[in-house]
This record gives sequence, structure tokens and C-alpha cells, in this order.
Amino acid sequence: MISWRKHYKKGLIAIGLLLSTSASIYGQAGDPKNGEKLFKANCTACHALDKQVVGPALKGVVARLETEQGLGKDWLYKWIKDNKALRASGDKYANEVYEKYNKTEMQQFPNLSEKDIDDILEYTTNPPAPEPEKTPETAATAGGDAAQAPVNNTTSSIVIISLLAIAGLLVWILIKLRQLVKLGQSEDLAGLDETRVKSFREIYEKYHYIGKGALAILAILAAYGVWNWIMWIGVYKGYKPEQPIYFSHKIHVGENKIDCQLCHSSAKYGKVSEIPSMNVCMNCHRTISEYNGKYIEPGKDKAFYDGEIRKIYEATGWDPEKQQYTGKTTPVEWTRIHNMPDFVYFNHAQHVVAGEQAIINSFNKKNPDNKIDVVCKACHGKIDTMNVVQMANDFTMGWCIECHRTTEIDMNNGYNKEYFKNLHEKLKKQYPKDGGKITVDAIGGLECGKCHY
Repeated sequence: MISWRKHYKKGLIAIGLLLSTSASIYGQAGDPKNGEKLFKANCTACHALDKQVVGPALKGVVARLETEQGLGKDWLYKWIKDNKALRASGDKYANEVYEKYNKTEMQQFPNLSEKDIDDILEYTTNPPAPEPEKTPETAATAGGDAAQAPVNNTTSSIVIISLLAIAGLLVWILIKLRQLVKLGQSEDLAGLDETRVKSFREIYEKYHYIGKGALAILAILAAYGVWNWIMWIGVYKGYKPEQPIYFSHKIHVGENKIDCQLCHSSAKYGKVSEIPSMNVCMNCHRTISEYNGKYIEPGKDKAFYDGEIRKIYEATGWDPEKQQYTGKTTPVEWTRIHNMPDFVYFNHAQHVVAGEQAIINSFNKKNPDNKIDVVCKACHGKIDTMNVVQMANDFTMGWCIECHRTTEIDMNNGYNKEYFKNLHEKLKKQYPKDGGKITVDAIGGLECGKCHY
């Protein structure tokens, strides 16, 4: 007799093994979307999927490791969590990788769980297709093109009508000239000799006072024009030259929120805010070899930005494939925008450190609808919105003096409060309506020797 109970128990055991195996297999499969987030947060500084950066390309790394080295995910768990300990244990392949990539020690990620690592590895094996995103700038450009079409048509119509009107006027003038020529050839002109207009000399003798007055007015206007032209020599507000390498402050400062002083390190504590060397660019672009930002300037594309990054590599002699310098460098001839004359003394540190809060407060008080949050913007404009940097102000002597006359000293500053205590009390009595406010000109901001030597 068949024992159904026995077969029933075996069937349950088989089903249980099958379910547990399925659960185990399912548990090992990672989530590529979560893996993408983790990869971008932890790995993109040194790795890319399709090319070597600081470390190797990681697309298909699981299959490649198993095929070439016979190693599985357990090895990757150890390597990612603590590669230093793995190398110290004498692991052959771990030390080979370390030597191969210029002994660059990979960051340790003990905070990542095995599930997190599974997600990252699943992303490197089956990366999800990128979702197309329509940026606001692209939409605005498309809308602008659509709106611009009728405007262009209207402009073309106006130009055509204007040209036709000019042509008609020319035809009319030619007809009148032809009539005058015919009149000159007729006998009608003979009688005009008797009543001809008086000579210029006779007219001048009669109206010489008016003539001299007109000449004087013309001389004054000419002198004013020459004076005005001379006064604006060296004033280049709006000047924005083309640079040898295209650099968008909107992308770096506006989109990526990079602090000004990361590149212009001497702006705060130095007299001059220097042009950063190419080594400063390479601090980031050694690992950022292509542009993957969402913002694209109208008229530009990703290929354009990638080409500009390659110019940095050519200038510094960096080989992105071998991840090393070749020694062949090319100087970059930047075009300077802001340049004070030699007879003018200007110290960045004095304004950025001592005058920072005072300048910001003064600017925001005078421009309530265009407030700033960084002292640099008071003189250089809103750099974080500029694709191409331009001179935002006049930088004339009058412009500087006006600022010194209207910028109040920050009396909340402990040093100023103590140092200008007596002056503050004196001004309170002298100018009670103003509350004794101290502006820069009151502490020597208009003395010639402060700016000229």
C-alpha cells in the first residue's frame, strides 16, 4: 500500500527548497534604479560605466571579474567595504589592482550594506535607460523661436517697405532734377540774373552776429564732446571678451554652487584676485571629463562643453586614457577683464574682509529689488548668472567715491564699535537726525593718499 503521508512530506520538503532557493535568488538581484542613485552619490568621483577615470570602467564588472579572475560578489563586498584590509590580508588580485592604478587608494565604504552593493552592481550590469528631460532653458528656447518667427516676418516687411519708400523718393528727386536741367536750358533763366541772391559776403555782413553765435555754440558742443570722450577712456562697462577656453560661471557657480574662493583663493586675503592656474581646474576635471549637467546654454550642446574640457587637458598635458600627465603643456592666454591702472591702489582683502557686511548692507539698501548675498556681486555683478563674464560697473573714480560716501561702517563689528567710539558719539551730537552714522568717507575714504600713491 502506498504511503501518501510519506510522499506528502517529501513534496512539502521539495516545495520548501524550491521556494527558499527562489527567495535566495530574488534576494541577490539588486535594484538598478537605487543602484544608480548610490553610484552617483559614492562612485562617480573616480569611476564611470564606459571609460576609465581614476579607477577602471565598471560596466559589466561582475561578469568580467568572474570570467577573468574567478571571483564572485563576496570578493567585491570585501573590496568595496574595506579594500585596505583586503590588500593587507595578502589578496593577490587586490594588490594587483592597487599597483595597476598608480597606487591610488580607493575610498572605503563600510556604511554600504550588501543590499546597497547589490544595487550598485546591478546598475553596472543593467543600467536603466536615461529618462529624457526637457530643461526649462530648452523649453524657453523653443518658445522663443516660435515667438520670434512672426517678429522676424514683421521686421522683414518693415525693411522692404522702407526700401521701397527710399526708392520712390530717389525717383522723385531724379524727376525734379531733370525738370531743373530743362529749366536751365530755357530762356526763363535769363530774367533771374537781375534778381539773383546776394553774395555770401553781403549775407555775412548783415547776419555776422548770428553766425558768430552759431559758431560759438558749435565750438562749445565740440569741446564738450571731446571732454566727454576723454573722460570715458578706459571705461569698459559691458566688456566681455572671448576667452581661449569657454568658462561658464552660471554652470560652475549658479548650477553647481561652487564658492568663489575655491578658484579665486587670494580674493579674500590678498591684494589681487588672481586668475586661477590650470591646476585648480584639474582638481575637479581630472575626474570630470565630460559635461553631464542639466543646464545647456542656448546655442550650445553637450559636445561643445566636452570639447572645452579637452582644451584643459591639452593645456595641462593630461592623458585621460592613461590617467597621467604627459609633460607637454601649453600656456593659456586668458584675456583680462578687470584691470586697475597702475596709479590706483585697491586691496581686495580690505573690502572683502573688513568691509564685507557693510558693502552688502549698503548695496541691498540701495537696490531692494536686486539684493546680493555675496560681497563679490556688489562690484562684479551677479556672476552666478553669467555664461560669459563681463565688466558689470564703470569702475571710475566717481563710482568709487559714491560708494564711499553712502556705505555705512558696520558698527556691530566689535573692532569698529570700540575703535570709532569717540567719533560715533561726536557725529551723534553733530548730526542727530542721522543718528551719527559713520560712512567710509568719514574715516578717510576720500583721502587722495588712500587710493593714489
